[in-house]
Amino acid sequence: MENTSLVTYGLAGLAGLVVVSKLTQKSALDVIPTVGSSGLFGSYLGGLKFMTNASEIVREGYARYKGKPFKVAVLYRWQVIVSGPKLLEELRKSPDDELSFLEATNDSLKVEYTLGHDIHHNPYHIPIIRSQLTRNLAALFPDIRDEIVTAFEETLQLKDNEWKNVPALDAVMQIVCRTSNRIFVGLPLCRDPDWRALNIQFTMDVVKGGAIINLFPTFMAPLVAQYMTTVPASIRRGMKHLRPIIEERQRYLDEYGKEWADKPNDLLAWLMDDAEGRERSVRNLTQRILTVNFAAIHTSSNSFTQALYWLAANPQYIQPLREEVEAIVAKEGWSKGAMVKMRKVDSFLKETQRIDGIGCLSMGRKALKDFTFSDGTFVPKGTIVSVASYATHHDDTVYENADVFEPFRFADLREEEGEAVKHQMVSTNLEYLPFGHGRHACPGRFFAANELKAMLAHIVVAYDVKLEGDGPRPSNLNFGSAFGANPKAKVMFRRRKI
Repeated sequence: MENTSLVTYGLAGLAGLVVVSKLTQKSALDVIPTVGSSGLFGSYLGGLKFMTNASEIVREGYARYKGKPFKVAVLYRWQVIVSGPKLLEELRKSPDDELSFLEATNDSLKVEYTLGHDIHHNPYHIPIIRSQLTRNLAALFPDIRDEIVTAFEETLQLKDNEWKNVPALDAVMQIVCRTSNRIFVGLPLCRDPDWRALNIQFTMDVVKGGAIINLFPTFMAPLVAQYMTTVPASIRRGMKHLRPIIEERQRYLDEYGKEWADKPNDLLAWLMDDAEGRERSVRNLTQRILTVNFAAIHTSSNSFTQALYWLAANPQYIQPLREEVEAIVAKEGWSKGAMVKMRKVDSFLKETQRIDGIGCLSMGRKALKDFTFSDGTFVPKGTIVSVASYATHHDDTVYENADVFEPFRFADLREEEGEAVKHQMVSTNLEYLPFGHGRHACPGRFFAANELKAMLAHIVVAYDVKLEGDGPRPSNLNFGSAFGANPKAKVMFRRRKI
């Protein structure tokens, strides 16, 4: 224990020097305009300011430079921001060996040392999510619906027709975690309290771990990850839950091949079918499942909680949503096909993501070699480049009344000839970027949208919701470029009188 503490304190002693040196060194980025503080110490202060006011800093640069790149100081580096359809399209089309999505993610989260070396260098789970998970949504919808209904009932624990004030984000995380893991690992593990608590906490483990590792030189990363983050302990905790399930399924795989009676149809089964070599180990499969949960739970939970706040603050929207859901379910039943036809439900969630989203930047890329945009902007190797997504979503030249929440904005647009597909929640384009855009757009967005639409549809037919005292919509929590639903706000629920 004493040796661990000595290593920890010794590593911490080097962190401040690294942060300052990264921001104050001169580079080719000096010719790119700066928004926020600059100069020897101003850049460091600008990085601190970005942690609390990122969206306004980016909006300022977006408005001032009108489609031209600019840079901002984040906590330990400079970051280049682009906007406008021309440069965004160039970023989207850039080869992975020039501007890399995976290396940008690794740069911020230190994936190699938090989620694992194989997760970063062999992300074979991504095509599985993109293909098998998406293709199976119709077949899996009864399980998704069952878990949503059960999770709401057990999480809310409402009595008779009384109103109950519920911590919204906490409740939504429990429901999203249960529902997602019904498809990831199945029953009964998806309902295990410790498994849920682990996966909800794991996102914070990784984010904090990546931030800590980033304070130190790269050669120190393995030591920092081992002694100064909670990720290794979380992986061991996950292995305790998954080991007996994985070992039992592996015996069936070894004996019967990829098909046997009553084989589970879930993400773990698909991963095991494709796993080779050391990817078949309990540890690696556990890291895969934790990684998918890392990507799914907090993003979906924040998006849905934001929508719930809009709904509770504006109860007048409940009836049109309710009428749509009831009419479609009467014809289609609770099914994947029914979700596709719920245009107002889809629009409500899409408008929430446009207005709030989960951050002010999108489509992060790391330059693996020097890169020059068509306007002459030179980006040296090692630079992180991102898109000003929040500023785009709030641009009146892109969206009419862009700062106003109009829940059925996209449902109305879909009524126009030839616009039905473009304005679906899952459709990405140069003007709608919560899921990114292009070949690296979120592979799980079809699953996420289906899950969130099923949750919103269930709420409007099963419950009444409002804010206590008819108060204002809870404000967002911002940290750096990330946005979060207010973690302390509550929403009142009551069983609907039918």
